[in-house]
Amino acid sequence: MDLSYLETTKDVYKKAAESPDVGLCCTTTPIWQLPGLDIPSIMLQMNYGCGSTVHPRDLSNSPSILYIGVGGGMELLQFAYFSRRKGGVIGVDVVDEMLTASQTNFKEAEEKNSWFQSDFVDLRKGDALNLPLKDEEVDVVAQNCLFNIFKADELKKALQETYRVLKPHGRLVLSDPTCESGMPEHIKNDERLRALCLSGALPLKDYIKTITDCGFGTVEIRARRPYRILSPQHYDVNELIYIESVEICAIKDPMPEDGPCVFTGKTAIYFGDEEFFDDKKGHTLLANQPLSVCDKTAGALADLGRKDIFISESTYFYDGGGCC
Repeated sequence: MDLSYLETTKDVYKKAAESPDVGLCCTTTPIWQLPGLDIPSIMLQMNYGCGSTVHPRDLSNSPSILYIGVGGGMELLQFAYFSRRKGGVIGVDVVDEMLTASQTNFKEAEEKNSWFQSDFVDLRKGDALNLPLKDEEVDVVAQNCLFNIFKADELKKALQETYRVLKPHGRLVLSDPTCESGMPEHIKNDERLRALCLSGALPLKDYIKTITDCGFGTVEIRARRPYRILSPQHYDVNELIYIESVEICAIKDPMPEDGPCVFTGKTAIYFGDEEFFDDKKGHTLLANQPLSVCDKTAGALADLGRKDIFISESTYFYDGGGCC
């Protein structure tokens, strides 16, 4: 297995740790403004992600959290806001300089936030392909704009590692670029573009399949937004390549016999003459009350051929309350 391309990634983020590069990534999600949370400006400058992995509904009851690829420590600080206990958040990174920068940034965060202590975060040197954690150790795993750097074999291994360290029903929260048009092979193999979170972007369906193939029984698409353009005047491409960022939550639920439940933001509405419609498979649609449904259920309802059930297209936004 040739992992030499990952050395370029390490070099890019070593430099980004030593000299913050505001333009390295472009976060498409507004930064959470939480009561009593004051994020140091250096953390904002070192926010090398394409979205957000911090969702309050994942973080009730002081969960144990693993964050892979620490960046400047901003999301680690946000996660610590919810856990507020020693070692409640574990940060893993393979780049020594990034770990050092985060630790330094935590000292400034202590000065700005009376509730925060640096030992709320346990920083560890480690690799996403071989996480320094025990089996079923944490409730939540998160990564932001890291896994897209990996080629197919390494992506599969990284996802398997997150599955291993998650407790049953634990959550893997990801933010990564995706691309529906095919990347030219020479762009895919450009190590620097891969390190910059551009050329490793997969089509969304392929990305989801890689996740579910690792055993995650439920997958939620929480957001999908424009991210980057690779244009012929700036890159060695013949046409515009449009890249999006996507936020996904994969849940370590048991795999249903008929395959995973993947929520892409589809909704079913029953508008018939009865008070409700029961499909006899665990799904009840109240009259004129929208119900979020996974793609599998949406397909089954559509196959019924009923004239009184409307199924929306995918919105690629799902925020809970669904059929499964």
